[in-house]
Amino acid sequence: MNTSIKSDTAVTAVSNPEYILQSVLTALSNGKISEAVDQFRDDFTFNDHALELEFTDKGRLSEFFQKSRELFPDTAVEVLSTFESGDHVIAEWKLTATQTVTHWVGQLQVPISLPGVSIAEIEDGRITHWSDYYDEKTSRRVTLASLFTDWIEH
Repeated sequence: MNTSIKSDTAVTAVSNPEYILQSVLTALSNGKISEAVDQFRDDFTFNDHALELEFTDKGRLSEFFQKSRELFPDTAVEVLSTFESGDHVIAEWKLTATQTVTHWVGQLQVPISLPGVSIAEIEDGRITHWSDYYDEKTSRRVTLASLFTDWIEH
């Protein structure tokens, strides 16, 4: 008798695509970078379409998230809605943060409020593909992007 029969209707929270996506956004919002990156498979693709960045290495993805946290330490992500279809899940979110800008008069605190969408594909409880979409200009993340963009000399 086979006692390891798997029910198609029994989905644990840990393997639920919506739960996984929300747990990554929550971990990032709380500054728990390694907890977020652990949700990705070893062979994955992460695309930040606003900054035109792609990562396929967990070390570089961790560095990207860490630098983002350093530049915007009070970043918070609020999930507004989610939609799940099979192994794909979409989250509409709102990011809030503060950017410190140095001017000749001193430092200014510039508030950021940014709507966006994350789309993730989950296989066997791990993220295989992740894409973020938001307005690059509103995000004030050009400095962050420049840290991960290779300059080409002509």
